[in-house]
Amino acid sequence: MPKPNMPGDGRRGTLPAIPDRCRPQGPTGTPTAGRRARRWLAIGLGIAAAALLSTEPAGAGAAGLLRLRCINPASGASWTIVIDLDRDRVGSLPAKITDAWISWRDPQRGFFDLDRATLGLRFRNASSTGGYFLHYTCQKAS
Repeated sequence: MPKPNMPGDGRRGTLPAIPDRCRPQGPTGTPTAGRRARRWLAIGLGIAAAALLSTEPAGAGAAGLLRLRCINPASGASWTIVIDLDRDRVGSLPAKITDAWISWRDPQRGFFDLDRATLGLRFRNASSTGGYFLHYTCQKAS
């Protein structure tokens, strides 16, 4: 009679065998397929419900987006920013949005302030010599 796999018996990577009496059994002595089917059905319904709740009507996501193309007139450098007015975010960064200004902080660069009336963007950064400002002019991008 072989010895059962027991923890510490010297065999690495083996688990003890599960006796048949511990496995779920149906009325005919077979594992209950009905339980597995109900479990997978519940998981599938949960995923479907989450997908339905997370979808937005067509065009609803783009209503609160503002895309701007900003250019530094001195250097000619340009870049595009995407502002999500519904979620108060600029790109992936949190922003403070008011009727007059949109302000946000990029931890790697500095602080940005966008004047909503003129679409003038001001970048400010503190430094040991007093800091500096960069000015950009922005226009709506298509």
